[in-house]
Amino acid sequence: MKTSTIAEREARGRAAREHSKRSSHRAPGDLQRDPLDLLKQSSAGRIDHLLPLRYGRMAASPLAFLRGSAIVHAHDLSKVRDTGLSMPVCGDAHLMNFGGFATPERQLVFDLHDFDEVSIGPFEWDLKRLSASLVVAARQMRLSRGTAENLVTSAVNSYRDRIAHYAQRGALELWYDRITFDHMAEIALTPERRRAVRRALERAASRTHESLLEKAAAFDGGRWTLHDAPPALFHLRSADKLADKLFAPAEADTFRSGNGDKLIQQMWADYRQSMSSERRELLDHFTLQDIAFSVAGVGSVGLRCMAVLLVDHMGKPLFLQLKEARPSVVGQFHHAPAVRHEGERIVYGQRMLQAASDVFLGWTSGPLGRHFYVRQLRELKLSPNLELFDSDVLDGYARLCGWSLARAHAKASGQAIEVSAYIGRGDQFAEALSGYAVSYADQVERDYDTFIKAVRSGELQTRTDDDIAADFSG
Repeated sequence: MKTSTIAEREARGRAAREHSKRSSHRAPGDLQRDPLDLLKQSSAGRIDHLLPLRYGRMAASPLAFLRGSAIVHAHDLSKVRDTGLSMPVCGDAHLMNFGGFATPERQLVFDLHDFDEVSIGPFEWDLKRLSASLVVAARQMRLSRGTAENLVTSAVNSYRDRIAHYAQRGALELWYDRITFDHMAEIALTPERRRAVRRALERAASRTHESLLEKAAAFDGGRWTLHDAPPALFHLRSADKLADKLFAPAEADTFRSGNGDKLIQQMWADYRQSMSSERRELLDHFTLQDIAFSVAGVGSVGLRCMAVLLVDHMGKPLFLQLKEARPSVVGQFHHAPAVRHEGERIVYGQRMLQAASDVFLGWTSGPLGRHFYVRQLRELKLSPNLELFDSDVLDGYARLCGWSLARAHAKASGQAIEVSAYIGRGDQFAEALSGYAVSYADQVERDYDTFIKAVRSGELQTRTDDDIAADFSG
């Protein structure tokens, strides 16, 4: 097979401008749709009893609504002509979907952290999701319009510069490139910001599975048991009436009949088979202690999710999460290739996009043929806290997110040359996305208003975490 030259690949990237002009990305497209219809579509098949909690968390702010409505944004992105430069994309690259992680070598890096919507899609969809979230967040922080637009420019131009850098690197260089905390400190604007990064690094180093064990579980002399802390974490026992609320009849009967252990054993066996042989060997050093259901996040509320506690022969803990995997909204609206297992899709996408992925990643199937994936619980060491950000910190964070997306796209696709040629060296692409982000943030606020009206009218029910917790004591 003939290999294209660099010049030919650059020409392909520039040719994509004929299909989708860079200035065309300013337009948010035809948005004549009902966001409530799309939200209800994404809620279908989730745990009905938890849907009011999902909507309750989304009602907190326009940013929370944006986080919980990935299906709406994917639908809207599909209404604009794309570049045709498709590749593995995160699919939900809003600004809260980045953070600090420990690599298998225990080095802390900055990267994407949630891949439920990963799919083959246009590279710019990730950038538009990030850009819109930056403007929505800036408005929530009461920053000026100019500041909000500058945040998008910083993120997109960071992506532009980094993708140009990666276009000149070899395949192995791309595979091994990582954004370390030292790199984070380098781009901090002031010595005080650099000191803040160092302090964050020290805090992150203390967030281990062992420190979590002391807070989340108790030892009775024979085994460890997770503490109930509903709705974040709770056990479902055979006598609980909650089984009828939380699960479909066939699933609830499984737990009430005492077959829950057998079910978990089969899921565990399937999970082991999804791993490479050396990682199965590592997993086999751990013994299962306890399993509890968990509820976390905003967009994930209503999915079937379990926290698993294991310990090794020295009593050292390992926390894993089994999380339901549903079809990607990007795949739904971009007509991505067929997927045989949604959990496998997520694991493969994470391995491709992340600089260094969790060694315990795997997938399995559960009751009624539902798909799940497995990852370490609390692998995330640091997450953004917007309440502590000012405009300078948010600007630095935006540049980090742009860098992280460029690294992920370059590694996963091998198309850095084409993407860099499409974007070019100027500010035209960044200016277009700044205009898009402002327009789309306006749309998010309109959709949020529509959502809140539906809540107030009773069309959508909302409940708080305290409301759900009361179900466990009632």
